[in-house]
Amino acid sequence: MVDTSLDTDSSLAAMPSLSLHVMRILTDATSSTYNGDETPFEYRSDLVIGFLFLVISYMSMNRMTWSFRQGGADTTVVTAFYTLIYITSTLRSLWFLIPNHWLKKSYTPSAVFAFGDQPWIGTLFNSLLLTMGSLSLFFIFILILVYWADILKKYFHPGERRSKPMDTFLQVAFSLLFLEACNYICFLTRMYSSEGMILFNSLLLATVSSVCVFKITMFSKKFSTVLKTLGDINQVSTESQVKRIRWITVTGNLFFFLRALVESIFGLTILFYWAKTGNVQDALSHKYWDSYILLRHVSELMILFLVLYILQNKFDTRQKQADYERIPNSDDLDTGTLV
Repeated sequence: MVDTSLDTDSSLAAMPSLSLHVMRILTDATSSTYNGDETPFEYRSDLVIGFLFLVISYMSMNRMTWSFRQGGADTTVVTAFYTLIYITSTLRSLWFLIPNHWLKKSYTPSAVFAFGDQPWIGTLFNSLLLTMGSLSLFFIFILILVYWADILKKYFHPGERRSKPMDTFLQVAFSLLFLEACNYICFLTRMYSSEGMILFNSLLLATVSSVCVFKITMFSKKFSTVLKTLGDINQVSTESQVKRIRWITVTGNLFFFLRALVESIFGLTILFYWAKTGNVQDALSHKYWDSYILLRHVSELMILFLVLYILQNKFDTRQKQADYERIPNSDDLDTGTLV
């Protein structure tokens, strides 16, 4: 697209103006539109982020297949991690790569009621993709925390009865799915619009993120203590496991703290405008919505790549038998729990 203000008689003068115009299109989300009210920046950023999630999906699928073929209890849990990463990245890539105007009437959120406003089915499907992707991402860390809690319970409360970690994980997962089911039932019964679904999801994810920050911090400190104690008793080095715990703690807490902050600010903004005007369309400008989407999903890309790296590094190290010694009588400290 050439700016009409360009001087066609002077190519030297035209080049800088054209460059500035292109840069303005790439950086200013309100300069133009692509499909409906979708700007070129939003279109291009969705393509890039969707492609990166597709890369993670491909990587996790390969690792999931490899882990499944290994068999044994040691790789079963890791296969579950890879499966959750694959589900998360696939759902996210679909959400970003499906053209926005196929499902929604506007790029930014707008009030749509079920069985009435069009396209309410597309809005529902779009929300389901986004919600399931978020839950499957959170399930990765919930699974880690469940296994950590089980191991710590064995060492700090050896006499107490322990339920199977996977059973505990499924209980937590089904509880979150039940809450989301209630959210969608409220939408389908027209108790509130699609904006209400967005508000519910935001506040729920902010709460779960805050709980994850607390649990990761608490469990990691206890876990490091257990590893160091076992290392001293058996006179072997547990430094690599402690470092891995530290990596998970720092990156996990950064991710969930940022997520809790972003979702809280976003949810409170929606709540304020919803209570004041009855809708949130005026509050969610393109720049505000773009910032929210980028913060959410760029941080998700980083944490997924990091989890893949930790899993890959762990098993490559084990196969090469480099700088690793199994701690006697502590089998479950190393059964695919990312330790």
